[in-house]
Amino acid sequence: MIKNILITGADGQDGKIILQKLYKRKINLILIDKKFKKKIRKKNINYFEINLKDKKKLEKLFKLYKVDIVLNFASNNPNYGQNSYHKHYLENINNSKNLIDNLTKYKNEVRFISCSSSRIFKKKNGLVNENSNISANDFYSKFRIETNNYLIKTKKKNKDFDFTNVILFNHDSLFRSNRFLLPRVIFALISKNQKLLNQIIKENIVMDYSHAEDICDALIKILFSKKKIKNIILSSGKKTYVNDIIKYLIKKNKLDLKLNYNNIKKSNCIIGNNTYAKKTLKWKIKKNIFFAAQEIFKKNIFFSFIKKKL
Repeated sequence: MIKNILITGADGQDGKIILQKLYKRKINLILIDKKFKKKIRKKNINYFEINLKDKKKLEKLFKLYKVDIVLNFASNNPNYGQNSYHKHYLENINNSKNLIDNLTKYKNEVRFISCSSSRIFKKKNGLVNENSNISANDFYSKFRIETNNYLIKTKKKNKDFDFTNVILFNHDSLFRSNRFLLPRVIFALISKNQKLLNQIIKENIVMDYSHAEDICDALIKILFSKKKIKNIILSSGKKTYVNDIIKYLIKKNKLDLKLNYNNIKKSNCIIGNNTYAKKTLKWKIKKNIFFAAQEIFKKNIFFSFIKKKL
C-alpha cells in the first residue's frame, strides 16, 4: 500500500498540478524544492526547502519518512534558446545521484519515477518512440541520459529498486514559468510587442505541445500503476506551430495586431509516439495546447488589469 510519495522540484509547473490532483487522497505527500512561494496547509502535505546537494538534510528526511515512491522533477532547466552550460550539467547529475544514493540507503523497496526530456533523442525530425536512438546532443541531454544510466546501475545492485524513465515533450499550463517560450509569446501579445512577435513568427517554431494537465494525469496513472514500465513517452503525438497559436489567440481575443507572416523559413521537429502510453495507462488526452494558451492569456490579462488599477 502506498503511504508516502516524495516529489522533488515540487514548486514547478508539474509539481503544482500533481499536488492539486493528489492532496485530497489518503496519502502523505513529501514535497521538496529550494523554495516554495505558496503552501497548502494540510496534515498530509509536508514541505521541505532542501537543495538536493545537501546530503545531511536528505539523510534526515529519509530517516524520518519511509518513502514508497519518488517522482523526480528536479533539474536546472535552461531557458528557451539557451545552451545548457557545463556547470548546470554537473549540478544536475550530482544532485540526481545524491538523491538516488540517499534514497536507496534508507529504503530498499522503492519506486523511482524519473522525468526525462525529448531532447535525448538523436533524431530531430519525424516520429520517435521508446526504442528510438538517443544521443547526448548538449549538456542537458547528457545529464538526462547519464541519470537514466545511473538508475540502471542502481537497479543491478538492488533488485528491490524499481524505476520508470518518463520522456516528456513540451507541455504548458497556467503554472508555466514566464521564462518559457509560450508565456513570453503571450506577454508579447498582451503588450503588443510587434517586434518580438515578428521575430518569433519568422522563426516558424514547431513543437510537439501538450496541455500540462494531460501530462500530469498520465504521471499520476504511472504513480499508481502496478505494471512494470521501463520507458514511456508522454506527448500530444502531433506537431503544433507557435505561429498557429499566435493566430488563434489574436482571433480568439480580437486583438488589433498586424503581423508579418511573409518570408517564413521551413521548420521541423520530432513528434512523440504516445501509443504505448495510451494503451498501457488507458490514458486519454482531454485538452490541447491551444486551451492552455488561452488560459495563460486570460491569467496575464487579469494580472495586467490589476497592476494598472494599483
